[in-house]
Amino acid sequence: MFIALERLLNLEEGYRQVFQVQGRSLLLLVVEGRTLLLENRCPHQGTPLHNATLTAGVLRCARHGIEFELASGRALNAQCPGLAYLPLAYEADRVGIDL
Repeated sequence: MFIALERLLNLEEGYRQVFQVQGRSLLLLVVEGRTLLLENRCPHQGTPLHNATLTAGVLRCARHGIEFELASGRALNAQCPGLAYLPLAYEADRVGIDL
């Protein structure tokens, strides 16, 4: 089942929006021309990532400063699991997720 999150025409560089889908908080981002969908929680201790800073493709958790390379999802400055990405789905003029 396709669940639309956003219209494609709204996805421009710097886009960042949180969506609630079946009890999960998801973060949709556009970074360096790539559209990414990930769980809106730091894998370290679950802090929401929608307020994280983003510089040069690196997402930095506001709570403990753990940095994640968006290209791979891996933690750069801590021993911690990587970011949990979800595959995007496209239907007509919308981007979303298939459940």
